[in-house]
Amino acid sequence: MKSILLIGVGQFGEILGEKLMNMGDQVMIVDKDENIINRLAPKFSNAVIANCMNADNLKALDIPSYDACVVTIADDFQSSLEITSILKDLGANYVVSKANTDIQRKFLFRVGADEVIYPNRDVAEKLAVKLNFEKVYDYIELDSTYSIFEIAVPDKWIGKSIMEANPRAVYGLNILTLKRDNQITPSPTADTVFESGDNMVVFGNTEKIIEFTNKFTNKKK
Repeated sequence: MKSILLIGVGQFGEILGEKLMNMGDQVMIVDKDENIINRLAPKFSNAVIANCMNADNLKALDIPSYDACVVTIADDFQSSLEITSILKDLGANYVVSKANTDIQRKFLFRVGADEVIYPNRDVAEKLAVKLNFEKVYDYIELDSTYSIFEIAVPDKWIGKSIMEANPRAVYGLNILTLKRDNQITPSPTADTVFESGDNMVVFGNTEKIIEFTNKFTNKKK
């Protein structure tokens, strides 16, 4: 269980806070809008009305006591920037800030953000990949070079073992898990034989995985 301070509770922040609580975390929500806090108070037992641009208001929240502070203010980048900076000055352990553009992302890192999320871009990129390739079911971009993809096993691999297909040496794919009939096999062995309907979760260079999907999966019409 972790303790999370969530500053700015728009739609994204509300969904994030609910998910964190469902995972057993302690969540404190803070927003300067009294109406928002009053509406969400029944869901979040820890809720405070405060203008976090005021350093004294943030200091009163005992910032170092939280495992992470998340700034999800969407409509006022200046406020997001200043609050991120103040949180680091007050000794925040880990600050995650939300950006809407690449420029915002760069500035948030400059003032001390440990991580910057870019939901609009991330969702757009994931959707583009899923729409483009029929048998790509999900993917996570780890950095600018590497990703994790869930993709269908190519038809030409059906009946072959992982050793015979040799995805790591030939295509640069590291198979993390194999999904079959809603059952997950973590770290499948080299003698595991692929069957029709199998999905595999693979890790590797993003460009190489996309090249692989271009070669072995059908593009959507």
